[in-house]
Amino acid sequence: MKTLKITVEGKTYEVTIEFLDGEEVLLNRPSTLPSYHVPAATYMAPLASPPPATAPQSSALSSNAPAGEDAVVSPLSGKIVSIEVQVGSTVRAGDHVLTMEAMKMNTLIHAPKAGKVAKILVSPGDVAEEGQTLMVIE
Repeated sequence: MKTLKITVEGKTYEVTIEFLDGEEVLLNRPSTLPSYHVPAATYMAPLASPPPATAPQSSALSSNAPAGEDAVVSPLSGKIVSIEVQVGSTVRAGDHVLTMEAMKMNTLIHAPKAGKVAKILVSPGDVAEEGQTLMVIE
């Protein structure tokens, strides 16, 4: 096993490479440094990152709705731009139900299943966190 430091986009990571099956490939390195041989079957798995910090949510935005098939969950943190449905609306799986804005880009949120909108837990202008339940479809 060999430990190397790799810099990607200004961030330095320490990786460990394990030699398997005796096969080797050459890592390209500046000519002033020695070359290391790594098995062809070896790959760099994504580095483990710390669990995301849970941001406190305001009581107006937090929901007691269970996350699951009935929940429309925010895929990102952002501002609610518009809500395309009302409580009682019938939706099909894949229908556009809400629009969010993050980093000056709008993201369309779609119904995960067909059903009737039972609860809408956010309003236009609210800021929602990734993973937050936005509405419930029964």
